[in-house]
Amino acid sequence: MTLSRRDILSGALAGSGLAISGQARAQSFAFKPNQRYPDPAVEILDPSFAKYRLYSSTVEQVASGMRWAEGPVYFPDEGYLLLSDIPNNRIMKYSEKDGSFTVFRSPANYANGNTRDRQGRLVTCEHSVTRRITRTEKNGSVTVLADSFDGKRLNAPNDIVVKSDDTIWFTDPLFGINGNWEGFKAKPEQANTNVFRIGTDGKLTAAITDLVNPNGLAFSPDEKKLYVVEWKGTPNRSIWSYDVNADGTVGNKTKLIDAADQGALDGFRVDRDGNLWCGWGSNGALASEPVDLNGHKVYPLKGKSEDLDGVMVFNPQGKPIGFIRLPERCPNLTFGGPRGNRLYMAASHSLYALYVEAEGAV
Repeated sequence: MTLSRRDILSGALAGSGLAISGQARAQSFAFKPNQRYPDPAVEILDPSFAKYRLYSSTVEQVASGMRWAEGPVYFPDEGYLLLSDIPNNRIMKYSEKDGSFTVFRSPANYANGNTRDRQGRLVTCEHSVTRRITRTEKNGSVTVLADSFDGKRLNAPNDIVVKSDDTIWFTDPLFGINGNWEGFKAKPEQANTNVFRIGTDGKLTAAITDLVNPNGLAFSPDEKKLYVVEWKGTPNRSIWSYDVNADGTVGNKTKLIDAADQGALDGFRVDRDGNLWCGWGSNGALASEPVDLNGHKVYPLKGKSEDLDGVMVFNPQGKPIGFIRLPERCPNLTFGGPRGNRLYMAASHSLYALYVEAEGAV
Protein backbone atom coordinates (compact mmCIF):
# COMPACT_ATOMS: atom_id res chain seq x y z
CA MET A 1 0.00 0.00 0.00
CA THR A 2 1.31 3.46 -0.90
CA LEU A 3 0.69 6.34 1.51
CA SER A 4 0.86 9.94 0.43
CA ARG A 5 2.02 12.89 2.49
CA ARG A 6 -1.66 13.85 2.83
CA ASP A 7 -2.37 10.43 4.34
CA ILE A 8 0.49 10.89 6.80
CA LEU A 9 -0.61 14.33 7.89
CA SER A 10 -4.26 13.42 8.18
CA GLY A 11 -3.33 10.41 10.28
CA ALA A 12 -1.24 12.59 12.57
CA LEU A 13 -4.04 15.10 12.95
CA ALA A 14 -6.40 12.30 13.87
CA GLY A 15 -3.95 11.19 16.54
CA SER A 16 -3.57 7.73 15.07
CA GLY A 17 -0.19 8.14 13.37
CA LEU A 18 0.85 6.37 10.18
CA ALA A 19 -0.18 2.81 9.46
CA ILE A 20 1.88 1.07 6.79
CA SER A 21 0.56 -2.41 7.41
CA GLY A 22 -1.17 -4.41 10.11
CA GLN A 23 2.20 -5.82 11.12
CA ALA A 24 3.61 -2.43 12.08
CA ARG A 25 0.55 -0.34 12.91
CA ALA A 26 1.26 -0.38 16.67
CA GLN A 27 4.60 1.31 16.05
CA SER A 28 3.16 4.38 14.31
CA PHE A 29 3.17 7.67 16.19
CA ALA A 30 1.68 11.07 15.56
CA PHE A 31 3.98 14.08 15.66
CA LYS A 32 3.33 17.81 15.74
CA PRO A 33 6.11 20.09 14.48
CA ASN A 34 7.01 23.06 16.61
CA GLN A 35 5.10 26.15 15.60
CA ARG A 36 7.79 28.67 16.53
CA TYR A 37 11.05 29.59 14.82
CA PRO A 38 13.76 28.90 15.67
CA ASP A 39 12.75 25.37 16.63
CA PRO A 40 13.65 24.87 20.33
CA ALA A 41 14.40 21.23 19.48
CA VAL A 42 17.63 22.47 17.86
CA GLU A 43 19.90 23.32 20.78
CA ILE A 44 23.14 25.27 20.48
CA LEU A 45 25.68 23.85 22.92
CA ASP A 46 28.51 25.98 21.59
CA PRO A 47 28.29 29.24 19.58
CA SER A 48 30.15 27.54 16.72
CA PHE A 49 27.03 25.48 15.98
CA ALA A 50 24.83 28.54 15.35
CA LYS A 51 25.89 28.80 11.69
CA TYR A 52 24.56 25.29 11.00
CA ARG A 53 21.07 26.04 12.32
CA LEU A 54 18.54 27.35 9.82
CA TYR A 55 16.46 29.90 11.72
CA SER A 56 13.23 29.04 9.87
CA SER A 57 13.54 25.26 9.75
CA THR A 58 11.84 22.78 12.04
CA VAL A 59 12.04 19.06 12.77
CA GLU A 60 9.46 17.17 10.69
CA GLN A 61 8.24 13.59 10.88
CA VAL A 62 8.02 12.34 7.29
CA ALA A 63 7.14 8.69 8.02
CA SER A 64 6.34 6.34 10.87
CA GLY A 65 5.35 2.71 11.37
CA MET A 66 8.64 0.84 11.92
CA ARG A 67 9.90 -1.26 14.80
CA TRP A 68 13.57 -0.23 14.67
CA ALA A 69 14.71 2.09 11.89
CA GLU A 70 18.34 2.00 10.77
CA GLY A 71 20.68 2.55 7.84
CA PRO A 72 19.23 5.52 5.90
CA VAL A 73 20.77 6.23 2.48
CA TYR A 74 19.73 8.94 0.01
CA PHE A 75 19.64 8.66 -3.79
CA PRO A 76 19.82 12.21 -5.25
CA ASP A 77 19.09 11.37 -8.87
CA GLU A 78 15.79 9.70 -8.04
CA GLY A 79 14.96 11.85 -4.99
CA TYR A 80 14.25 9.08 -2.53
CA LEU A 81 15.64 7.62 0.67
CA LEU A 82 15.91 3.98 1.73
CA LEU A 83 16.14 2.79 5.31
CA SER A 84 15.99 -0.55 7.10
CA ASP A 85 13.21 -1.67 9.43
CA ILE A 86 15.25 -4.51 10.90
CA PRO A 87 12.79 -6.50 13.09
CA ASN A 88 10.18 -6.33 10.31
CA ASN A 89 12.81 -7.67 7.89
CA ARG A 90 12.31 -5.06 5.21
CA ILE A 91 13.80 -1.99 3.57
CA MET A 92 11.47 1.01 3.32
CA LYS A 93 11.42 3.77 0.69
CA TYR A 94 10.51 7.41 1.28
CA SER A 95 9.93 9.51 -1.84
CA GLU A 96 10.54 13.25 -1.66
CA LYS A 97 8.55 13.72 -4.87
CA ASP A 98 5.17 12.59 -3.58
CA GLY A 99 5.72 11.89 0.13
CA SER A 100 4.92 8.19 -0.26
CA PHE A 101 6.37 5.64 2.16
CA THR A 102 6.42 2.13 0.75
CA VAL A 103 8.13 -1.24 1.10
CA PHE A 104 11.20 -1.38 -1.15
CA ARG A 105 12.33 -4.93 -0.32
CA SER A 106 10.80 -7.67 1.82
CA PRO A 107 12.21 -9.95 3.02
CA ALA A 108 15.53 -8.14 3.23
CA ASN A 109 17.65 -10.63 5.21
CA TYR A 110 17.33 -8.27 8.19
CA ALA A 111 19.23 -5.52 6.41
CA ASN A 112 20.89 -2.96 8.65
CA GLY A 113 23.37 -0.46 7.21
CA ASN A 114 22.99 0.82 3.66
CA THR A 115 25.11 3.09 1.51
CA ARG A 116 25.49 4.18 -2.10
CA ASP A 117 28.61 3.41 -4.11
CA ARG A 118 30.25 5.84 -6.54
CA GLN A 119 28.18 4.42 -9.39
CA GLY A 120 24.92 5.10 -7.54
CA ARG A 121 24.18 1.48 -6.58
CA LEU A 122 22.76 0.34 -3.26
CA VAL A 123 25.23 -1.52 -1.02
CA THR A 124 23.70 -3.28 1.98
CA CYS A 125 24.71 -5.03 5.19
CA GLU A 126 22.47 -8.10 5.46
CA HIS A 127 22.48 -8.34 9.23
CA SER A 128 21.26 -11.90 9.82
CA VAL A 129 20.41 -15.18 8.07
CA THR A 130 22.65 -14.53 5.03
CA ARG A 131 25.15 -12.38 7.00
CA ARG A 132 26.73 -10.80 3.95
CA ILE A 133 27.43 -7.61 1.99
CA THR A 134 25.43 -7.21 -1.21
CA ARG A 135 25.19 -4.72 -4.04
CA THR A 136 21.94 -4.10 -5.90
CA GLU A 137 22.69 -3.56 -9.57
CA LYS A 138 20.89 -1.05 -11.78
CA ASN A 139 18.79 -3.86 -13.24
CA GLY A 140 17.69 -4.99 -9.77
CA SER A 141 19.86 -8.08 -9.56
CA VAL A 142 21.86 -8.66 -6.37
CA THR A 143 25.61 -9.29 -6.28
CA VAL A 144 27.25 -10.80 -3.19
CA LEU A 145 30.41 -8.87 -2.31
CA ALA A 146 31.42 -10.68 0.91
CA ASP A 147 29.94 -13.39 3.13
CA SER A 148 32.96 -15.04 4.77
CA PHE A 149 36.48 -14.37 6.00
CA ASP A 150 39.20 -17.00 6.35
CA GLY A 151 36.66 -19.64 5.38
CA LYS A 152 34.23 -18.73 8.18
CA ARG A 153 30.92 -16.88 8.00
CA LEU A 154 30.79 -13.20 8.89
CA ASN A 155 29.13 -12.27 12.20
CA ALA A 156 26.38 -9.73 11.43
CA PRO A 157 27.43 -6.89 9.08
CA ASN A 158 26.17 -3.63 10.60
CA ASP A 159 27.23 -0.35 9.00
CA ILE A 160 29.01 0.44 5.76
CA VAL A 161 30.74 3.24 3.82
CA VAL A 162 32.36 3.55 0.40
CA LYS A 163 35.62 5.46 0.02
CA SER A 164 36.35 7.60 -3.04
CA ASP A 165 38.77 4.93 -4.32
CA ASP A 166 35.79 2.50 -4.49
CA THR A 167 36.95 0.43 -1.53
CA ILE A 168 34.11 -0.65 0.79
CA TRP A 169 34.46 -0.59 4.58
CA PHE A 170 32.03 -2.23 7.01
CA THR A 171 31.69 -3.26 10.65
CA ASP A 172 30.90 -6.82 11.72
CA PRO A 173 29.61 -6.99 15.33
CA LEU A 174 27.34 -9.69 16.81
CA PHE A 175 24.00 -7.86 17.15
CA GLY A 176 22.18 -9.65 14.34
CA ILE A 177 22.98 -13.10 15.73
CA ASN A 178 22.83 -12.34 19.46
CA GLY A 179 19.09 -13.06 19.63
CA ASN A 180 15.87 -13.42 17.68
CA TRP A 181 14.82 -9.77 17.47
CA GLU A 182 16.99 -8.44 14.63
CA GLY A 183 17.28 -11.83 12.95
CA PHE A 184 17.98 -15.32 14.19
CA LYS A 185 20.26 -16.32 17.03
CA ALA A 186 23.39 -18.09 15.86
CA LYS A 187 26.85 -18.96 17.06
CA PRO A 188 29.58 -16.63 15.80
CA GLU A 189 32.34 -18.19 13.72
CA GLN A 190 34.74 -15.26 13.62
CA ALA A 191 37.25 -14.94 16.48
CA ASN A 192 36.88 -11.15 16.54
CA THR A 193 34.37 -8.43 15.74
CA ASN A 194 36.24 -6.70 12.95
CA VAL A 195 36.13 -3.71 10.68
CA PHE A 196 36.59 -5.07 7.17
CA ARG A 197 37.76 -3.55 3.88
CA ILE A 198 36.75 -4.84 0.47
CA GLY A 199 39.37 -3.86 -2.10
CA THR A 200 38.62 -2.96 -5.70
CA ASP A 201 39.93 -6.43 -6.55
CA GLY A 202 37.23 -7.94 -4.31
CA LYS A 203 39.71 -9.06 -1.65
CA LEU A 204 38.41 -8.89 1.93
CA THR A 205 40.84 -7.85 4.67
CA ALA A 206 40.39 -7.19 8.39
CA ALA A 207 41.44 -3.55 8.81
CA ILE A 208 40.66 -3.33 12.56
CA THR A 209 40.53 -6.37 14.85
CA ASP A 210 40.64 -5.02 18.41
CA LEU A 211 37.24 -3.33 18.87
CA VAL A 212 34.41 -4.94 20.83
CA ASN A 213 31.35 -4.82 18.57
CA PRO A 214 32.23 -1.95 16.21
CA ASN A 215 29.13 -0.14 14.99
CA GLY A 216 28.85 3.08 12.96
CA LEU A 217 31.77 4.28 10.85
CA ALA A 218 32.61 7.22 8.57
CA PHE A 219 35.56 8.98 6.98
CA SER A 220 36.71 12.54 7.54
CA PRO A 221 36.11 14.86 4.55
CA ASP A 222 39.68 14.37 3.27
CA GLU A 223 39.47 10.61 4.01
CA LYS A 224 42.70 10.76 5.98
CA LYS A 225 40.89 9.57 9.09
CA LEU A 226 38.43 6.75 9.73
CA TYR A 227 36.05 7.08 12.67
CA VAL A 228 34.49 3.97 14.23
CA VAL A 229 32.01 3.55 17.09
CA GLU A 230 32.90 0.88 19.65
CA TRP A 231 29.72 -0.37 21.29
CA LYS A 232 31.32 -1.81 24.42
CA GLY A 233 34.62 -2.37 26.11
CA THR A 234 35.95 1.10 26.82
CA PRO A 235 33.74 1.02 29.16
CA ASN A 236 31.48 3.64 27.57
CA ARG A 237 30.49 3.77 23.94
CA SER A 238 33.19 5.67 22.11
CA ILE A 239 34.30 6.89 18.71
CA TRP A 240 37.87 5.98 17.81
CA SER A 241 39.87 7.85 15.20
CA TYR A 242 42.39 6.09 12.95
CA ASP A 243 44.85 7.46 10.42
CA VAL A 244 44.22 5.94 6.99
CA ASN A 245 47.38 4.88 5.17
CA ALA A 246 47.86 4.86 1.40
CA ASP A 247 47.95 1.04 1.33
CA GLY A 248 44.51 0.75 2.95
CA THR A 249 45.76 -0.04 6.43
CA VAL A 250 44.96 2.12 9.46
CA GLY A 251 46.91 3.14 12.54
CA ASN A 252 47.39 5.69 15.32
CA LYS A 253 44.24 4.71 17.22
CA THR A 254 42.95 7.67 19.26
CA LYS A 255 39.77 8.09 21.26
CA LEU A 256 37.91 11.07 19.83
CA ILE A 257 34.57 10.91 21.67
CA ASP A 258 33.44 9.22 24.89
CA ALA A 259 29.66 8.99 25.32
CA ALA A 260 30.02 9.11 29.13
CA ASP A 261 27.82 7.00 31.40
CA GLN A 262 24.39 7.72 29.88
CA GLY A 263 24.61 8.42 26.17
CA ALA A 264 24.65 5.79 23.44
CA LEU A 265 26.45 6.25 20.14
CA ASP A 266 25.32 4.23 17.14
CA GLY A 267 25.49 5.50 13.55
CA PHE A 268 26.77 8.90 12.42
CA ARG A 269 27.72 11.03 9.43
CA VAL A 270 30.39 13.66 8.85
CA ASP A 271 29.70 17.03 7.23
CA ARG A 272 31.99 18.94 4.90
CA ASP A 273 33.49 20.88 7.81
CA GLY A 274 34.42 17.65 9.57
CA ASN A 275 31.71 17.75 12.26
CA LEU A 276 30.27 14.42 13.40
CA TRP A 277 26.45 14.22 13.49
CA CYS A 278 25.75 11.27 15.77
CA GLY A 279 22.64 9.26 16.55
CA TRP A 280 22.08 9.56 20.30
CA GLY A 281 19.96 8.10 23.08
CA SER A 282 19.99 6.24 26.39
CA ASN A 283 22.43 3.35 26.69
CA GLY A 284 20.00 1.51 28.97
CA ALA A 285 22.25 1.64 32.03
CA LEU A 286 20.37 1.38 35.33
CA ALA A 287 20.69 3.62 38.35
CA SER A 288 22.59 2.12 41.28
CA GLU A 289 19.63 2.44 43.64
CA PRO A 290 15.91 1.61 43.11
CA VAL A 291 13.07 4.08 43.51
CA ASP A 292 9.57 3.49 44.81
CA LEU A 293 6.97 3.23 42.04
CA ASN A 294 3.41 2.33 43.02
CA GLY A 295 4.64 0.30 45.93
CA HIS A 296 7.36 -1.50 43.97
CA LYS A 297 11.11 -1.02 44.07
CA VAL A 298 12.13 -0.24 40.49
CA TYR A 299 15.57 0.46 39.04
CA PRO A 300 15.15 3.41 36.64
CA LEU A 301 17.45 4.31 33.78
CA LYS A 302 20.53 6.28 34.74
CA GLY A 303 19.43 9.12 32.47
CA LYS A 304 16.00 10.02 31.17
CA SER A 305 15.40 8.92 27.59
CA GLU A 306 13.52 12.12 26.84
CA ASP A 307 16.64 14.10 27.73
CA LEU A 308 18.96 11.97 25.57
CA ASP A 309 17.01 11.04 22.43
CA GLY A 310 18.14 12.86 19.31
CA VAL A 311 21.29 13.80 17.43
CA MET A 312 24.47 15.03 19.12
CA VAL A 313 26.86 17.05 16.97
CA PHE A 314 30.60 17.09 17.74
CA ASN A 315 33.26 19.24 16.12
CA PRO A 316 36.38 17.58 14.60
CA GLN A 317 38.11 17.80 17.99
CA GLY A 318 35.33 15.81 19.66
CA LYS A 319 33.64 18.71 21.47
CA PRO A 320 29.79 18.64 21.59
CA ILE A 321 28.49 21.76 19.85
CA GLY A 322 24.84 21.03 19.08
CA PHE A 323 21.92 18.77 19.91
CA ILE A 324 18.73 18.04 17.96
CA ARG A 325 16.05 16.81 20.32
CA LEU A 326 13.72 14.08 19.00
CA PRO A 327 10.75 12.25 20.58
CA GLU A 328 12.41 8.91 19.80
CA ARG A 329 15.89 7.48 20.09
CA CYS A 330 17.92 8.04 16.92
CA PRO A 331 20.27 5.20 15.93
CA ASN A 332 21.33 6.52 12.52
CA LEU A 333 21.10 9.41 10.06
CA THR A 334 22.22 10.72 6.70
CA PHE A 335 22.30 13.92 4.65
CA GLY A 336 20.02 14.18 1.62
CA GLY A 337 17.65 16.44 -0.24
CA PRO A 338 18.21 18.11 -3.62
CA ARG A 339 20.92 20.34 -2.15
CA GLY A 340 22.37 17.86 0.32
CA ASN A 341 21.33 19.93 3.34
CA ARG A 342 18.37 17.91 4.60
CA LEU A 343 19.29 15.81 7.61
CA TYR A 344 17.30 12.58 7.66
CA MET A 345 17.15 10.89 11.07
CA ALA A 346 16.08 7.26 11.43
CA ALA A 347 14.69 7.25 14.95
CA SER A 348 13.25 4.01 16.32
CA HIS A 349 9.73 3.92 14.80
CA SER A 350 9.90 7.01 12.60
CA LEU A 351 11.86 8.98 10.02
CA TYR A 352 12.46 12.66 10.83
CA ALA A 353 13.97 15.41 8.71
CA LEU A 354 15.50 18.82 9.34
CA TYR A 355 16.99 21.33 6.89
CA VAL A 356 20.37 22.58 8.14
CA GLU A 357 23.21 24.80 6.92
CA ALA A 358 25.46 21.79 6.46
CA GLU A 359 26.04 19.15 3.81
CA GLY A 360 27.37 15.64 4.12
CA ALA A 361 31.02 15.08 3.23
CA VAL A 362 31.42 13.39 -0.13
